[in-house]
Amino acid sequence: MILILGLIILIAAIVVGLAGVFGNTGAGHGLGAGGDFSIFGYHATGSTGALFLTGIIVGAVALLGLALVMMGARRSARRSARARRELGTSRREATAVEREHERERDDLIKQRDDARAETTAPVADAPRSRGHWFGHRTAPR
Repeated sequence: MILILGLIILIAAIVVGLAGVFGNTGAGHGLGAGGDFSIFGYHATGSTGALFLTGIIVGAVALLGLALVMMGARRSARRSARARRELGTSRREATAVEREHERERDDLIKQRDDARAETTAPVADAPRSRGHWFGHRTAPR
């Protein structure tokens, strides 16, 4: 919001300044000997000092607009940097949690394998026989 307001003020000051410069050229617009200064149909009469003071005011308004633009841009940049930092932090946290889950899973798998190894220890004295698909083998002929 500040950025948009600053841009509007800056553009308005530039338009007023350029209109004043380009609208008042030539010998007829000198302020010294009865000349006047006109901008957007408004005629300002007076001294060159008054005109100089008006120029200072227009420049100050332009500076205010530029300052608002810069403040808005800085705020946006800070917000973006904070979002990038938070994203990096959340990615590191997610990686740490994932590693912890992998360690827990590996521990559980190791415990399961150890338990299977204890219960299915092979018996050395048992004879090995081949089973047949359809029961007993038929007698040879």
